[in-house]
This record gives sequence, structure tokens and C-alpha cells, in this order.
Amino acid sequence: MTRQSIPVNHFMLQPVAAWNGKGLLLTSGDLAAGKYNAMTVGWGSVGYMWRMPFVQVVVRPQRYTFEFMEKYDTFTVCAFSEEYRPALQLLGTRSGRDGDKLAASGLTPLASSRVAAPGYEQAELILECRKLYWDDFKPEHFLDGRVPLCYPHKDYHRIYFGEILAVWGEAAYRV
Repeated sequence: MTRQSIPVNHFMLQPVAAWNGKGLLLTSGDLAAGKYNAMTVGWGSVGYMWRMPFVQVVVRPQRYTFEFMEKYDTFTVCAFSEEYRPALQLLGTRSGRDGDKLAASGLTPLASSRVAAPGYEQAELILECRKLYWDDFKPEHFLDGRVPLCYPHKDYHRIYFGEILAVWGEAAYRV
């Protein structure tokens, strides 16, 4: 792996391809304490707001990762090459409540440089983030009729904005 530190103002991502094409791995918790959980996320954004670079992720309340996002102030978002698609599929469909899905995925947790949540040895990109804001989606605010169709069980996501504190990535992620 040729991941290197990338100054955030030199970080480049094709966000639609990253979120829609591969999915990204969200991890929250504390690696040193052995208390963390990961889940694949297919919805989110990356940008600049409140004079800070940010990542925005959404987590449904019934997901095990939700408990970690609520308890811990930091998280990571990681991208992987296509060969890790089966691992991301597993991490997106199994619950950490039911066993050690991370061990089953074959991914290796890696200590982050600025946050308690781990990155992964196999990741081609690691974004280390600190929570800035959260809110719950409110169905009365949906303006497009397609959006409620994503919530047949009315299990609306909680949205989290995290400041990007550190970026570690391969050369393709650097301007």
C-alpha cells in the first residue's frame, strides 16, 4: 500500500463514483479500547462548510454503528479497491451485534493518526473525522416524492457532519 498523508486542500475525490459506485466504510469507536464497529455506507457527501472540509454520512437508528456514532466524537471513512467489494458487502449486510463481522471480512484495523476510530491496512483512502453536527431527517421536509420511497419502514437516517482532520491516500486521491 502506497498511502501517504495528503493535505486536505490537495485531497481529490470523485464523490458520486465513491458513494454510488463502491460504497465507503464508516467506522466509529475506539481502536485502543477494542470498542468500535464498521458499516458500509452508500450515501453521503464530501465538501466544505462552516469554513471546514467535511464528510457527511447517514446512519439508521437500528444499525449497530449508530450506537458508536452517538457515543464517540470521531469516525473514519475509508475507500477500498474493487477487490475488497465482498468485504464491504459483508460489512454492509451483517450486524456487529451478531458476531465479529470484521474478522470475517478479512480487513485489518489500523491505528489512525488523529482519531480514536481505526482505518484499515487495505484501504486506499482513509479520512479521519471529528463530529461537528448531527440531525435527524424529517419526512415533512422531503421535497421530492422519490425520497420517501427510500424509507418504506419510516426508519429515517441520522445525518452526521464530520470535519476532515487527516487524509491518508494513494496518489490518485491527490491533486
